[in-house]
Amino acid sequence: MRRLLALTAAASLLVAGCSAPSDDTSGAGGSGGDRPVEGADSAGAAGGTADAGESGQLDEGFAVTEHGTFDEGWSMAFLPGGEHLLVAERGGGLKLRDQATGGVIDVEGAPEVRHAGQGGLHDVIPGPTFVDDGTVYLSWVRDHPDGAQGVVGRGTLDIGGGQLSGLDVIWEQTPAEGSGHFALRMLVQGDHLFITSGDRQEFTPAQDTSNNLGAIVRLTLDGEPAPGNPWAGEGDDRPAGETDGDDKSAELWSIGHRNPLGIAEDADGAIWSSEMGPQGGDELNRIEAGANYGWPEASMGVHYGGDDIPDHSDGDGFTAPSAHWVPAMSPGNLMIYRGSLFDGWRGSALLGGLSGQKIVRVDLDGDRATVAEEWDMGERIRAIDEAPDGSLWVLEDGAGGRLLQLRPK
Repeated sequence: MRRLLALTAAASLLVAGCSAPSDDTSGAGGSGGDRPVEGADSAGAAGGTADAGESGQLDEGFAVTEHGTFDEGWSMAFLPGGEHLLVAERGGGLKLRDQATGGVIDVEGAPEVRHAGQGGLHDVIPGPTFVDDGTVYLSWVRDHPDGAQGVVGRGTLDIGGGQLSGLDVIWEQTPAEGSGHFALRMLVQGDHLFITSGDRQEFTPAQDTSNNLGAIVRLTLDGEPAPGNPWAGEGDDRPAGETDGDDKSAELWSIGHRNPLGIAEDADGAIWSSEMGPQGGDELNRIEAGANYGWPEASMGVHYGGDDIPDHSDGDGFTAPSAHWVPAMSPGNLMIYRGSLFDGWRGSALLGGLSGQKIVRVDLDGDRATVAEEWDMGERIRAIDEAPDGSLWVLEDGAGGRLLQLRPK
């Protein structure tokens, strides 16, 4: 059994994280980068520096059980009832695990994906009516005449038959350009579907409200722009000829994001998102309607070539992160713990690090984020989910990535 190491944070805010130029492109479990950050100012609007405490072996704190492996596992979701775990592999495989027997089957009817760059099958979540009708949402990257396009589809999953049917695309990233920073994490909150949409490594779209890149969008469950979104109608005010009919402003909930690979709701209904920054400046953000999180105009990191990016500062018009990480952590997911199995963890955010190869627990209080603990996992962590019994299930990145169950001893 690989050993888990724990680090305890020594201050109220950890300012850590970045990702390498390739971010998380290595499907084979490559490093994804963890190089030193030079020239990144670790103090600023998001808080001062904090040092982690002494590392120590805490194997005795966890009972760790291996439950097989997956090929480029990218996301997973416990289906209502807790009897099945749905796992998406980036290459396009959709797997259904019977939690009682441990058996894993291939789900037929998964979409054809573009498995290149950071493209592939991305997120899977059950719809709010899953118990009644088997509705699930999937996100993936498909071929497009302009390169590659991230999309979200809705279909029906027949657990007994291992079949996905009626899958229809209900949302598209526009424009379709670049080969990375798709993001494509999803959250259902009431009657709304939230989708994280990366900047596609194109920088400036994150500040352009006519497209839906570098943003978090809020839709109806059918994929239409949700009424009341903050930029709704903005495109209608442009002079004739300034829009090509593809204006996406009505979808936008927040902008100024780079590569937000995690989204979750806390017990108070607030939405949080984890985001891969440039070289330095990975972020945890509390998402507010109409907020601009600054990318690429403001960041606590620097460009990969070493060029400076202005830090977040008071009065700059942007919303600073609640926490940021330097050096590399590369958050690949975000979940907020709701159980009671782990004493004192209720309401904590849990992030898996790719280049950082760790799990981070963050205490949330209003818009404040306080890093509480870290565990060195020795492998890139792609996804974390909470089982109905409150145990943590962890999916390692890359070919042959293990599925682990963590429980307190």
